[in-house]
Amino acid sequence: MVAAFTQVFHRQLQRKPPVAVSGQGVYLTDAGGKSYIDASGGAAVSCLGHGHPDVVAAMHAQIDKLAYAHTSFFTTEVAETLADKLIATAPQGMSHVYFVSGGSEAVEAALKMARQYFVETGQPQRTHFIARRQSYHGNTLGALAISGNLWRREPFAPILIPATHVSPCYPYREQQVGETPEQYGLRLAQELEDAILAKGADSVIAFVAETVGGATAGVLAPVPGYFKAVREVCDRYGVLLILDEVMCGMGRTGTLHACEQEGVVPDLLTVAKGLGGGYQPIGAVLAQKKIVDAMRAGSGFFHHGHTYLGHAIACAAALAVQQVIERDQLLAQVRTRGDFLQKLMHATWDTHPHIGDIRGRGLFWGIELVQDRATKKPFDPARNVHARIKQEAMARGLMVYPMGGTVDGRYGDHVLLAPPFITSESELALIVERLDAAILAALSDL
Repeated sequence: MVAAFTQVFHRQLQRKPPVAVSGQGVYLTDAGGKSYIDASGGAAVSCLGHGHPDVVAAMHAQIDKLAYAHTSFFTTEVAETLADKLIATAPQGMSHVYFVSGGSEAVEAALKMARQYFVETGQPQRTHFIARRQSYHGNTLGALAISGNLWRREPFAPILIPATHVSPCYPYREQQVGETPEQYGLRLAQELEDAILAKGADSVIAFVAETVGGATAGVLAPVPGYFKAVREVCDRYGVLLILDEVMCGMGRTGTLHACEQEGVVPDLLTVAKGLGGGYQPIGAVLAQKKIVDAMRAGSGFFHHGHTYLGHAIACAAALAVQQVIERDQLLAQVRTRGDFLQKLMHATWDTHPHIGDIRGRGLFWGIELVQDRATKKPFDPARNVHARIKQEAMARGLMVYPMGGTVDGRYGDHVLLAPPFITSESELALIVERLDAAILAALSDL
């Protein structure tokens, strides 16, 4: 048992979290022997759950051969093999993979790749990024600058690079009465075009968007045709499209890449969480051939790097995770289990007085909580509804991912669900049952 005193700089400094000591399948166990269903995969990370024997074995085998070699001197067999596998299943035109240690690093690298691409091709005047309100792209300064999450940005705003933020694709709150989903998507694409023209078309580097919005707004799936219209706008003005699939990608929505369901191909695609399933820290940027070729023909060098790029053990873990997903046909299972979860959630909460919206794809779902269903009025932020739900869920042996500020960075609450791909139907039913009880308890005195 670990003492209450800690010298770890925890996220929350006013209390110490429980001590996790083991994990198996969809469960984590703390030092007191209590088990928790990991219904959020941590932060949509643990796609294969915990303690998967094939992944553990692959990591052991790599440790026995080689743990680390710096990429300024060497490549490794396992990094090359993983890259080959990812490119074989990547969106059309992707030719190379840049390995990093997580999602924020992946986004940071993608921003620099995009900027350097225009420097290499004689367009150094392109210096500006456009992203969306209520987006989240990471906590490094570049990634945070393009993120539209106000409360995360606020303390650091004076040291962030300027970026333009347009509307998110948020039909529950922003699709107009009488407007079809397709019309709504076209209106958003027009807003993007107007923003590009207002800034100056030849000054914009890229439009950055989560294919399916994640942590900040609680799983915002795009309306039909939205990303096709966005792609057309970007192409019209020579602006790159960077899709952030750190949370929603690598099978989470039922296809390996979420953009497959939109029929679009980005110029740069960032992935992380589900790439390695939490067994090692790893992320990646998948890059279009034209971007790599421009650097090769120009400076011949990407002006960026980290110490642990392409870490051999991380690559071994990620390769094993992806091999298990393919071998066990888990993408199909994500779709069928996702359908089961969707029906179960609607049966449980469609008439709930404080659940305004249920949205998602595959095994990636969000529920938005409201004070009044008819008006969609959110709860007062002072009531900390999301924090109460997390506390009540943990008390019931359930890990979910609640967040506040859903609507505008201050108002609104949601709960995100991202269970492992291996979760059974009975475990999904138990997740909904425990979450329902946690919501009831959290709202009992409101």
